[in-house]
Amino acid sequence: MPTASANIGVVGLAVMGSNLARNLASREGNTVAVYNRSREKTDELIAEHPEAGFVPAFGYREFADSLTTPRTAIIMVKAGAPTDAVIDSLVEVFEPGDIIVDGGNAYFPDTIRREKAVRESGINFVGAGISGGEEGALNGPSIMPGGSDESWVTLGPILRSIAAVAEGEPCVTHVGHDGAGHFVKMVHNGIEYADMQLIAEAYDLIRRGTGKSPAEIADVFAEWNQGELESYLIEITAEVLRQNDAETGLPLVDVILDQAGAKGTGAWTVQTALSLGVPVSGIAEATFARSLSSHPEQREAAADLPGPDEGFAVAAGDVDAFIEDVRLALYASKIVAYSQGFDEIRAGATEYGWNIDLGAISKIWRGGCIIRAQFLNRIADAYAETPDLPLLMAAPYFAEALGRGQAAWRRVVVAAAEAGIPSPAFGSSLSYYDGIRADRLPAALVQGQRDFFGAHTYKRVDKDGTFHTLWSGDRTEIEAVDAH
Repeated sequence: MPTASANIGVVGLAVMGSNLARNLASREGNTVAVYNRSREKTDELIAEHPEAGFVPAFGYREFADSLTTPRTAIIMVKAGAPTDAVIDSLVEVFEPGDIIVDGGNAYFPDTIRREKAVRESGINFVGAGISGGEEGALNGPSIMPGGSDESWVTLGPILRSIAAVAEGEPCVTHVGHDGAGHFVKMVHNGIEYADMQLIAEAYDLIRRGTGKSPAEIADVFAEWNQGELESYLIEITAEVLRQNDAETGLPLVDVILDQAGAKGTGAWTVQTALSLGVPVSGIAEATFARSLSSHPEQREAAADLPGPDEGFAVAAGDVDAFIEDVRLALYASKIVAYSQGFDEIRAGATEYGWNIDLGAISKIWRGGCIIRAQFLNRIADAYAETPDLPLLMAAPYFAEALGRGQAAWRRVVVAAAEAGIPSPAFGSSLSYYDGIRADRLPAALVQGQRDFFGAHTYKRVDKDGTFHTLWSGDRTEIEAVDAH
């Protein structure tokens, strides 16, 4: 029987798990037990990194016995049935007060279900969103743990030791109970979808409109990264656009198949927003854009559908102005995407009884994660000034930025529409902006239609109460029970 010497363990030693284990082992005070279903990965990790001082285990009982109490294990395996199987195995060998952490991209309702089931055994279950990819796992991710207050006492110092650091603060906070951590990570990924799609649309517009090469557009993005758009995604966009394919000599972006993959978190974000009644149109259009790209048979069938008669070309003297318009449109649309994402987090917190600090979330996203950006400091400032801010984009800084960019934003959306260039994220973001600021919406007509065919009732602007018109009768109006 092994001596209990490790204060933290990792189950699942694929790239993310092994990198996280190495990160943990490199921090003072941590001794890391490791276990993988196939022994080869454990042996390989131990052999390649003797400096880490890993404590290897080759069975769940041995793994549990190697951990000091309260035993704490982070699961880094594929979401779904594999995660459930590992949880069941750990529950058999752990004791009340021990902690099981799911560090994968689990769907938050699954986390709520698992936490409830595991809690019955007296064991703490924590769903923790971990962002930053392989590099973040190794060098410092942004971490979004849920779980009980009791588990955070033990887990907090360990996670703070490995998290990214932004402006002197570790990028980790106790998000809330049960599924809150995975919920926030889901929305993070949804925002990521929108951010990436907006950047792709900006690139497409500049390339088609100006004829600049990918390398020249890389210089544009590198310049943008020195200003208010400074972010990890803008930075890596420039790197991708500069890369040439070794085999053909062509820009790499031109030899990559234009069919974007997805792991499901974008769809989860949109589905959850629909159930919460929160419009996340920018995220939705980014998700749909990936879906559209992945249907080559439909795109082929549509290839001969008519489009604009004239091509799209920006006059030589207007290129710089057009690129600046695209930059402003990108920033304005980005504000909308983040505002919608934070709306969804606030609505989810209300629905599920989580006390989520929106300002703290923006701070832990400043480092380690994929959407890390200078921009997040502005979000933190907005929530620090007004913790109950009902709409992020209405905060003074963002309202000014939207006002400054709206004319350019409209020119870009018009230019794209006239040229037949798809810009779903730009266009939907602008429509949302105009919808949210509208003095009156055509929803009044929708309510009239609903009342006509389904007696769904309506309210009036000039008096209290709920009403229904007798459409199939004499069309008089009567008071009614709200049937919205």
